[in-house]
Amino acid sequence: MGLRTKFNLGFLSVSLAGLAIAGFISHSMLQNNARQEVLQSARMMLESASAVREYTVSEVRPLLLIQQTRKFIPQTVPAYAASKYVSRFQQKHPEYSYREATLNPTNPENKATDWEADIISWFRDHADEEELIGERVSPTGRQLYLSRPITITNPACLGCHDTAEDAPRTLVETYGSENGFGWKVGEIIGSQVVSVPMSIPMARADKTFLTFMITLCGILVTLLVLLNIMLHFWVLRPVKAKSIKTH
Repeated sequence: MGLRTKFNLGFLSVSLAGLAIAGFISHSMLQNNARQEVLQSARMMLESASAVREYTVSEVRPLLLIQQTRKFIPQTVPAYAASKYVSRFQQKHPEYSYREATLNPTNPENKATDWEADIISWFRDHADEEELIGERVSPTGRQLYLSRPITITNPACLGCHDTAEDAPRTLVETYGSENGFGWKVGEIIGSQVVSVPMSIPMARADKTFLTFMITLCGILVTLLVLLNIMLHFWVLRPVKAKSIKTH
């Protein structure tokens, strides 16, 4: 086996090992960065919804207290306000979703689905946790969800959710007296859940990874050619010339 063959085999072995290591590390980093990008989008969406909730409680609801005694106004409900805010966003981004899923909601539209009920149960079993992050497969593809518990911390909430007898008449007339009552202070009654699609960031990460690997392979091939040229002119050719002179 000649020197050139040995050199090329050694170079290829080292290059393949390097490509495998670089590919593994870069792919993991790109996938993690894409996931963090999705998570950041989910957090911003959740924080925006929470801000709308706080605004509704502190500024909208007090202005409509008198009207509320004559007719129930859903705009005074934080969950309703947040959901309506997100629904405007969904008109252009239907794959994004926000839910205030509740086990025993006043409004049936907020009834937790099976997987949302599992999240609420998890928060009840892990009362010290403030966030739960996970992934699920939806009809639109893989989605990352970010959830936070909805806990009754303000006793004033029980004015509408303690018993049907004590709840505002207009509320009972709108939603009935069967659901949304019996809540307790300190109880986790639901969860805010934001779902964000992962397909676009992950596809972008895969494209970046492919471009990186092709570029790296191109660099290695170019380097191999240059090294072979150098090997020929600086090593093999002088050795061959010297050997001819010796003989």
